[in-house]
Order: sequence, then C-alpha cells, then structure tokens
Amino acid sequence: MADTIFSNFDVIKFEGPESNNPLSYRYYDADRVVFGKPLKDHLRFAVAYWHSLTLTGSDPFGGATIHRPWSAIADPMEAARGKADAAFELFRVLDLPFHCWHDRDIAPEGESLAETIANLQTIGEYFATKMESYKSRLLWGTANLFSHPRFMAGAATNPDPDVFAWSAAIVKSCMDLTRQLGGSNYVLWGGREGYETLLNTDMDHELQQIGRFISLVVEYKHRSGFEGQILIEPKPKEPTAHQYDFDTATVYGFLKRFGLEKEVKVNLEANHALLAGHSFEHEIATASSLGILGSLDINRGDALLGWDTDQFPNELWAMTMSMYHVIKAGGLGLGGCNFDAKVRRQSFTPEDMIHAHAGGVDLCALAFIKAAKIVEEGKLDSLVTARYADWQKPYANAMLSGSVSLDEIAAKALEENINPQPRSGKQEQHENLLVRSIY
Repeated sequence: MADTIFSNFDVIKFEGPESNNPLSYRYYDADRVVFGKPLKDHLRFAVAYWHSLTLTGSDPFGGATIHRPWSAIADPMEAARGKADAAFELFRVLDLPFHCWHDRDIAPEGESLAETIANLQTIGEYFATKMESYKSRLLWGTANLFSHPRFMAGAATNPDPDVFAWSAAIVKSCMDLTRQLGGSNYVLWGGREGYETLLNTDMDHELQQIGRFISLVVEYKHRSGFEGQILIEPKPKEPTAHQYDFDTATVYGFLKRFGLEKEVKVNLEANHALLAGHSFEHEIATASSLGILGSLDINRGDALLGWDTDQFPNELWAMTMSMYHVIKAGGLGLGGCNFDAKVRRQSFTPEDMIHAHAGGVDLCALAFIKAAKIVEEGKLDSLVTARYADWQKPYANAMLSGSVSLDEIAAKALEENINPQPRSGKQEQHENLLVRSIY
C-alpha cells in the first residue's frame, strides 16, 4: 500500500448523535435499515475524483492554493498512479461504497488519440488492481469533453466533425473502462454543449449532432453488453451562455425528439438546479414524474454568487425535501449520491477534505432519515391527497381520462350552473408540519 497524505487517518466510523468527535459519522449508520434496506444501499454515496483529487483551489480571480504531492511528479503516468494511491486511501478513510471519475481526472492526455486511450486503459488496469484490495466500487465514469481547447465550441455540437469523431472515440473508451471496472452508470456531461452567441450558431444542426451522438452511445451500450444506465447531467449555463441540456424538462423534450426517453435518464446536480432557477427537489420531482430519475450529484450553490460554487451541502430543509422526493420516486436504483463538491480554496489540508465529506454524508443521512419519517407518518401525503380528492369523483375522473369532450364538459358546467369558489392551499399548515418533522 502506497503511503499517501490520507494514510495516517483512521476510518471514519458511526458514533451516534452524541459524539463529539468531528471525524465521525453522527447520523450515517451505514447498516441502519430504513424501509427494508440499509442506508448505504439507499444513498449509495460516492466520492468525486475531480474535486477531491484534482482540485487546485484556483478560481477566476486567483491561482492554485491546494498543492498535492502527486502534482510535483514529473512523469504524468507516475503522477496518475500517485493520485490513485491517494484516492483509494481517501476512499478507505471515508468508508463510502463508490467513487466517480472523468478520464482526464485519472489519466493524462497523450501525444495522439491512440496514446490518450492507451493511457486511460493503463491507469484503468491500475484501478482494477486497487479495487481488489479496497472496498470502493465505481458508481459512474464519464469523459472530459470540455477542458481542452479543441472543445471550445463543444464536443458533439462542434462545427468541426473531427471534434465529433474524436469525442466519439473518447466516449467509447470511457464506456469500455466503466464496464470493465463494474460501473453502474455512464454519464454524459456536455460542459460546452451550447452556444455563446446565436450569431454564429446553427442551433438545429447542433441539436441534430448531439441527438445523433447520444443515439450512438445508446446503440453502443447495447452492442457492448454494458448493463448500466446512460445518464445526462443537465446544466443551464456556465461556461456557455446557454447549454442545450438546460434542465430536466428540457432534457426530456430532447430525448422525446430523438426517441431516447426510454434509454436515457438524468444525473441531477443541486447547484445546476439553482443556476436554472429551480430547487433541487423540483428537478428530482420533475424527473420522477417523467420516469427519468437516475442519479444525484450532491452539493449546493451560493445564491449570492452567479456561478457553480459546488459547495458541500449543509441545508437540512432543502436536503430533506430532496430525499423525500427520492423516496416517493421509489429510490435511486443503480444511481447514487455523488459528492460533486469541493472544499473552499482556503481549505487546503487533507483533513479539510475529510471534514467536508463527513459533514455532507451526515447531512444527507439525517435528511433521508427525516424524509423517511415524513413519508411513513403520511401526514403530508394526506394533506395533498385531500386537496385533490374531488378528482376521484366520476365526472372529474371522466374529464381527466379523456372520455368526455370539451363540448360535453362545457354543456355540463352550464347545466349544473357550477360556480367554483377559492379553496385554501394550506401552505403554512404544510410548512408547519415539515418544520416540526425536520427540526
């Protein structure tokens, strides 16, 4: 086992709500059974390789503040191995079941496409060896199709067909490695699949391109024997002015257009929901209603800042309501809760990274436990059911089912001289119920 910056830390353990140990889990009892299965199987926590191992702390106004030992290794492949050594030690300390990566997180780009793919495969084999002696499994893999200058006008949506072809080759190699390492999902995140200005953009052409690209991915999934889910991660903007995968509803409309709504689901991120003008719970509820809820990236944004801050979660109300909708949706299935979150640029020590994950894990676990209690008690469901109860009456049901026409509805309304009066939505009653349940 390679000695790394995380090797001297003990495994974080569940010590209960009364614990004063800051490096313990107070609420995440992995084996606690809720609704018939343990918390670890409901939440399926994952550590994000990019923020946890690749983050430097740089931002638009300042350079790197986080310097890790592998960054000083001159040989890029040796640096990648050193980073992997540290990664699996971090996974050991956090004792969470999964991790996630982009190709460029774990392996350097080579001098050519062939060398780039070979580098990925070599480090993938190193990961496979690591996974033989560590518990962490792969929740999902994805490709970085946004950092290199070749992607400045997008990947699948690029005006240059050679970029489309390069991207297709990279995605194939990443899907192959995800399958080889037992990944449960493959994520398509189009970091630059959008436009900066419509003045130089043929939107219909670009949508046709990305529609074909995702269709190719789905076709390859079935041909290669990959049994996991294909996921799209919505994001409305940043770095482009507009991205085609704006939010869940937009993605669903796109999937319907290309006949992919039964093949692809969404990986939802809390901070992206905020940038789209939504709440995380809204995006989860929308995906659930459309049948495309796949997985979650757990973080939070800062409403006072206009960009994707990717902070670790700390808002109990928001996370409880998000978990409530996850439970109502029937759970995450092959998906999970990936901490796509980064420590602040002033938090540069290895211990800061462990504190950040421990707090995020505990918050999500507590939120899930409280959401499960709300569902189990059924009071909120009862209030909502009562609000829509009249739709169970025969004629209301006939209107909804389509067995009566607009003419027939209008005639009956006139015949019965209906005169609807306002009904209370009882919002404050709902809010009071939740405050008492959560706090």
